[in-house]
This record gives sequence, structure tokens and C-alpha cells, in this order.
Amino acid sequence: MLVEKIKSRESGIIVYGITPPKKATSVEKIAEISSRQVQRIQSLKIDGLILYDIQDEKSRTSEERPFPFMETLDAFCYSKEYLRSLPIPKVIYRSVGKYSTAELSQFLKSASPKDTLTVFVGSPSKSQSVTLSMNDAYKLKAETGSNLLLGGVTIPERHQSKGDEHIRVFDKISQGCTFFVSQGVYDVNASKDFLSEYYYYGQEHDIPLVPILFTLTPCGSLKTLQFMKWLGISIPKWLENELTHSNDILQKSLDFSEQSWLELKNFADKKGIPVGCNIESVAIRKIEVDASIELVQRISRSLMSGQAK
Repeated sequence: MLVEKIKSRESGIIVYGITPPKKATSVEKIAEISSRQVQRIQSLKIDGLILYDIQDEKSRTSEERPFPFMETLDAFCYSKEYLRSLPIPKVIYRSVGKYSTAELSQFLKSASPKDTLTVFVGSPSKSQSVTLSMNDAYKLKAETGSNLLLGGVTIPERHQSKGDEHIRVFDKISQGCTFFVSQGVYDVNASKDFLSEYYYYGQEHDIPLVPILFTLTPCGSLKTLQFMKWLGISIPKWLENELTHSNDILQKSLDFSEQSWLELKNFADKKGIPVGCNIESVAIRKIEVDASIELVQRISRSLMSGQAK
């Protein structure tokens, strides 16, 4: 079980990330979408399913969003009503700034800790008004006595500019986080820099390390590439050039994502850092969703064969 693997600080955890359908979607269409998702996911060898809580990030950047923002269905409700046939733990994201104390408290009290985990996400920028701050959310979880395993978000690329991403992670661990999910990884060196600091700080202060799940996102078009950059995913210029000029951008990014995982897993294993991966598709095009499924299968095979040592 995912809960036990996280508590045991195991390495090699695989989760798959999806976004619920848009809020304006008809009931018939929601049933159709969820049926396809269940069909795709049920045969995968994964430990859990992440359901994102999308928020409008226009306050984070002045650049125009490549794809228009559309509010999605509540991740927890969607999971309960449409994904019950998937017998795997669900990791429910909560963008805490858009919930009231009562709303977040109700979620924390009603979700089952046996098969539900949660990840608290802060606002995309300091200028965005929020109902609850991250500190408020952490306090609320403690006050409710909720036994849900709590996760946090980490952005390894932020370490290059601020140099304190590992400190942010340890601060969140002190507030109850037991695992972390990264932003999409295309800059492997930034992730290795973060892991190195994470490891040595933990060693120096005698703090056990919790699992870090690196997010891998295949890119199948220049439009998707543009969107990933808008989301804040750091893509080294050399790699952006390789993808842009590739005859098959999807295959190129798929191979790169698999190689990135192997490199990060090898680096982490040598130091005993528990790492796993979260695989997603930021686009809804079938070809890109299929590529994300293929990436899950590739990584599952690499773990079974012991390739990622």
C-alpha cells in the first residue's frame, strides 16, 4: 500500500497524475471521460493516483496562458463518485488558498486515511488573495486530528535561484509532511543539486529523509512545450532546442524523461535517498496521454529489472 510505503520511506514509488474534468462538463461526458481514465489506469503497476486541484495562476506571470483556464470538478468528489472502481489509494491535492476553514476541515475529517492521502498547495504568487494560508492549513490539520498522510510540493529548480529548497522541505516536514511531489522535471542537474543538499542537511541534523516523487511529463508539441514553460517548468536551453528541432518531439521527450528518472534514481540510491516518480500529461491530446502511460510502463519495467540501481 502507498501509505505503508511512504511511512517506511521506501524508494521506487510510482504514482500517476490526472486532472478532473472541467466543471462545465455534462454528466454524460464526465461518465465517458472517467470510464476512459479507469480503463487506462487499472492495468498500470502504480502505487497510487494523484488528482490535481487546478487553480488560476495568472497572478504568477504576466505572460498569456497558452491554454485558457477552466475550473475543474472537485478532485475528492470526482474520485468518490467516478473512480471508485480503481482499487488504489488516491492522493487528493488541495490548493488551500481557495477553501474556507470549514471546507478544508470537512475534507480532512471525511476522507479515509486508509485509501486517501492529501497534498497541500500554496498560492502561485504572494500577490494572490487567499482564504487560508499554508500555515493556517497545517494548523487546521493538526487541530482536526486528521490521520491523512500529508504531502507537500517541492520545486527543485527554485533551488538554483534561492538556494534554500531543501530548507523549505524540512520546514514542511516539521509541519507534518511525510512525502513530496516535485514540479515537472526537465532540469536533471537542478534536481540533483536539491537532492544533494537535502541529503547532507538531513545527515547533519539527524533528520530522516522522506520520499521525494519527481514528476515526469512527456511533451508532444510546441504548444505543450510553451504551456510547460508558462507553468514554470524549467527547461534548459539545449534541451528546448533539441525538442523544438526534433522530428518526433514526443518520442524525444519520452526518452529524455525515462533517462532522467534513471539518472535521478541512480544518484539517490547511492546515498539512500528515497525517491519515486509521478507521471502525468499536462495535455489532454490522446497521443500525449498515451505517451504518459507508456512512460509508466517503461519505468515499471526498469524497477522490476533492477535497471534503476
